[in-house]
Amino acid sequence: MSKPITIVGGGLAGLALGIGLRQRGVPVAIFEAGKYPRHRVCGEFISGRGQRSLALLGLRDKISIAGARVAETASFFSGNLTSPVKPLPSPALCLSRFVLDDLLATEFTKAGGDLRTNSRWNRPFAEGIVRATGRRIHGIADGWRLFGLKVHARNVQLKADLEMHFVPHGYVGLCRLSGGEINVCGLFRSRTTLPDLSTHWRDWLAGPADSSLQARLAHADFDAASFCSVAGLSLEPNRASAQSEFSIGDALTMIPPVTGNGMSMAFESAELSLEPLERYSTGKISWAQAQQTIAERCDATFQPRLRWARFLQAALFRPALLRITLLVGSRFPGFWPLFFSQTR
Repeated sequence: MSKPITIVGGGLAGLALGIGLRQRGVPVAIFEAGKYPRHRVCGEFISGRGQRSLALLGLRDKISIAGARVAETASFFSGNLTSPVKPLPSPALCLSRFVLDDLLATEFTKAGGDLRTNSRWNRPFAEGIVRATGRRIHGIADGWRLFGLKVHARNVQLKADLEMHFVPHGYVGLCRLSGGEINVCGLFRSRTTLPDLSTHWRDWLAGPADSSLQARLAHADFDAASFCSVAGLSLEPNRASAQSEFSIGDALTMIPPVTGNGMSMAFESAELSLEPLERYSTGKISWAQAQQTIAERCDATFQPRLRWARFLQAALFRPALLRITLLVGSRFPGFWPLFFSQTR
């Protein structure tokens, strides 16, 4: 009889792993503190090898049918500096988490998985238990508090499928979703106690006066019901081999949102875990061996892109370096594809 796997957290990584394990006949239970459908702070932008992971799980076509929009172009804005519209080196998929998480939850239950919503895990992480709970909460890092905001909007005209707007205290990404919606998602930092984000989120997401972001959102019709926020973020890269728990997705490590690779890494970490967990479930290897194998695979896959992303994230919060980066990116055609490829 196969040993069961318990996954704590029913986000992208947890649900994708659960679906893959059920496809291999492994008994799986997922404990999720929330319920579906729900909005999440997310760029809603799947770019990179994660699309291959979805295809291997038989999910890519289903995501397309559910309304995923293909993104093929990008543009960048900082102060009075605007980059030309550039083709993405490889197309991305854009789909609301409200739709995507619900689709994955449905596929997991269809595959015979045991999905327990509104269920918080309050037991130790022991053998047979995978942490997929999303980001690990951190307070202040180097004097800064990092937090993310997301809302959907209509009546927003974009020049490209993806626009990145850099503002004094962070950056905001705008991407086209299906049905005329735009995802407005930002990462910000503050040295002071955070305001009530439930009432002041427009002040952060709309951008400073006379900015290209404020102009872009001047006539936006925001869907207040889609607003969500998350605080206590840490973008310090973590190694899987240094952790005692078996973690995937953001619970393992977060890549700076500006790279547009967070969703992909969630799906990739699930794919990398499938074969070792199946071997553990069927008694071919021990839990320690499965965890070590997966940690080595995740570190080999993610550490190079995390190093590049860390440099990029640091540059974005230094105005002079940000301006140089954008100028170089505008004048040298190979610069943008290089960073794009190295963070994937």
